Amino acid sequence: MATNSNWTVVFEDNLVIKQSGDAAGTGYKINDNAFWATTAFQNIWAIQSGTSNPSDEVEHRDGTPHCSLADEDIDISLFITKWDAAHLSKLQSDWDNDTLKVEDPEGEDPEGEGLPVFRDETETEKTNRLGARPTSYSS
Repeated sequence: MATNSNWTVVFEDNLVIKQSGDAAGTGYKINDNAFWATTAFQNIWAIQSGTSNPSDEVEHRDGTPHCSLADEDIDISLFITKWDAAHLSKLQSDWDNDTLKVEDPEGEDPEGEGLPVFRDETETEKTNRLGARPTSYSS
């Protein structure tokens, strides 16, 4: 397999890894059995797309010589679309779980000890801090 690629797909692990650009080095296990069971993928061990040697993009399970994605009639965008969806889900989860506690100057200390009272930030405050919740992602 070539070493410097833009995308790596490991069929044994149902894993798609983005190797360059935003989120480089991030891999997602794609839980879609029907996708991985596609007949065209049955003899493929791994893919490295965007290599300097296109004839080294596809590695086969049975020792068939490496070849290009074009030789296998496989479009790398199939895997990129799956990765983008998984990455968007992660970005949304990160946004959803990044809520700060902020001091509420109007809140009343239930113990009456004059201690500060905290509340979860509002969605408007969160959006001002983080930007809007992600709704799309495209590599």
